[in-house]
Amino acid sequence: MSELFRRLVADADEESTFLIAGDRRITYREMEALTGQAAAALVALGVAPGDRVAVQIEKSVEGLFLYLAAIRAGAVYLPLNTAYTPAELDYFLDDAEPALFVCDPAKLDALSPVAEKAGVPRVETLDGNGEGSFSDAVAEMPVDGFRDIGVGGDDLAAILYTSGTTGRSKGAMITHENLASNAEALVELWQFGKDDVLLHTLPIFHVHGLFTATNTAMRAGAAMIFLPKFDVDAVLAALPQATVMMGVPTFYSRLLGSDAFDRDLVSGMRLFISGSAPLSPETHKYFFERTGQAILERYGMTETSMITSNPYDGARKPGTVGMPLPGVSVRIADPESGDVLPDGEVGVIEVSGPNVFKGYWKKPEKTAEEFRADGWFITGDLGYVDGDGYVCIAGRAKDLVISGGFNVYPAEIEAAIDALPGVKESAVIGVPHRDFGEGVTAVIAIKPGAHVSEEGIRSGLEGELASFKIPKRVVIVDELPRNIMGKVQKAALREAYRDLYGG
Repeated sequence: MSELFRRLVADADEESTFLIAGDRRITYREMEALTGQAAAALVALGVAPGDRVAVQIEKSVEGLFLYLAAIRAGAVYLPLNTAYTPAELDYFLDDAEPALFVCDPAKLDALSPVAEKAGVPRVETLDGNGEGSFSDAVAEMPVDGFRDIGVGGDDLAAILYTSGTTGRSKGAMITHENLASNAEALVELWQFGKDDVLLHTLPIFHVHGLFTATNTAMRAGAAMIFLPKFDVDAVLAALPQATVMMGVPTFYSRLLGSDAFDRDLVSGMRLFISGSAPLSPETHKYFFERTGQAILERYGMTETSMITSNPYDGARKPGTVGMPLPGVSVRIADPESGDVLPDGEVGVIEVSGPNVFKGYWKKPEKTAEEFRADGWFITGDLGYVDGDGYVCIAGRAKDLVISGGFNVYPAEIEAAIDALPGVKESAVIGVPHRDFGEGVTAVIAIKPGAHVSEEGIRSGLEGELASFKIPKRVVIVDELPRNIMGKVQKAALREAYRDLYGG
């Protein structure tokens, strides 16, 4: 049996519920039979061990089963963001050289030429209802009897492409051991058990929804309520049947906007988890006041899955991402020299552990650049460790603003701005400036009905921040641009305001 699948179902009761999707209720036994049937279809379609299976499909039960089928068939699963355009897919398919590409039937006409150009030998379809040519191929396979392809912990389970905000996306090679060890650590840390019911509202082309949520629930033998997307009304209806929810900060902000979201509604919930983007202290505070529960914030990335987490038992400190997972080590180092820095000093976050990926697909030089000589992975995130041992994120190294020779960390300024009256959220960026090199610039969204001015923001920061940290310009917008996982797109903001100071 494949290493990852074997470990994910090791403690599951066959007749326990695996997944609830609308009127469908699927047991672990049924899931194993159906994913085996799908794995047999992959083999029949010519997928061999080690082959890549590229997938750009809407979220569905059958889409989730396709992921599990791929790892059971010894293939390498390659999920692709549903927002990617044909031009973007051209790069991914050409780079990954998949044996099979599965797409939405509605996009087949547009994507078939792209797959053909990239030399993909086979294209199948699967829609958001689980229907398409791939599901037809699955239906032709016997329901029982598939024998998993034997692959080990060091074999690839998936390739996930990074966002590519600073150049061409890189394919992070994720092994069976990477995913299995991370799921086991999270089950232990977050105290998942067979009685848990995870409310799954995340997309499944991303680490958060595909691995952190699904793998952790499976490893615990827990059930999932599987919603096609985050919808406030659907989540409110499902919460009384759930015990755990994972989401991005915008999910929790939207729930707080509903009067129906209160302490009584979530009385059966034991844990709310947030990740993929920073959770503001304000959201953390209001959530606790409304529900009596503190959101647990954690930190991870494509190349490592989860790295740190606030504790299940103990203080969940707003503005921090907690401590390293069991079996994972974290250190803060000087970005240039690699020298380990003492607690309290800002440096680049580096990681070591069984969760760290194998390297970048077909990019050995880039892989070598991202690892220290002693094997530690350089995340590119800036942070520090506070006096209690909690990791605090100061921003991405590429987001560091150097203004007049001073290093300015956006997260510090954003926290100060977000605490000002009327501010909904902010993003601090560096914009070319003829005198300072980069001008500290704040882009802010304000709360409905609030009256906020550029000068008011700047004056509100005086006495709170050193003068070189106070934004030289404040731009007020309706909303900050975000990607599908809720992360603010600072690269887009830097491009939009690059001429703000005249170059």
